[in-house]
Amino acid sequence: MTRRLIQLYIGLVLYGVSTAMFVRADLGADPWNVFHLGVAKIFSLNIGMVIILVGALVLLLWIPLRQRPGLGTVSNVIVIGLAADVALALMPPLESLIARSILLVSAVVVNAVATGMYIGAGFGAGPRDGLMTGINARTGWSVRSVRTAIELTVLFAGWMMGGTLGVGTVLYALAIGPLIQLCLPWFRVTVRREKPQTGTTVEP
Repeated sequence: MTRRLIQLYIGLVLYGVSTAMFVRADLGADPWNVFHLGVAKIFSLNIGMVIILVGALVLLLWIPLRQRPGLGTVSNVIVIGLAADVALALMPPLESLIARSILLVSAVVVNAVATGMYIGAGFGAGPRDGLMTGINARTGWSVRSVRTAIELTVLFAGWMMGGTLGVGTVLYALAIGPLIQLCLPWFRVTVRREKPQTGTTVEP
């Protein structure tokens, strides 16, 4: 349990750090962060606060979908946003295109590692992933179709609000699936349950 908790929170912090890296690279972000950046620009909020608020609102959508949040779900809502704001405060803007490109590629890799860590810990899906699985369970639509529809919706909405769309968005779309598939087995924790002993003789 201790290892799983440590892995969960390290993964969530790293996810927030990867968000800050996307922002500082300024070459395009993943669809949800394009949306977060758009909302942040419209309402003049820190991206971390937007991540927390959007995560909480998405979590409310779990109610009609009859999804049950776990510790990882609630932690996801809070920790990623806080970590993103702290990382942005510590990470200076970059001018060099080469440095920003390296930061972008690093952001995708860190995001994949972070995703593998927090999913592998087994404390429940994040609010956005749970929305996908909930819609799949209630409608019977394929996970691929639901995920694609959600990602395209938030991407378009974020772009319309002024979120950063660019080469990083395309790189993320192409690379994140294979990278998560590579990373997840490294961090998947098997929860062992002790079997009750049978046939034990108790001395009087």
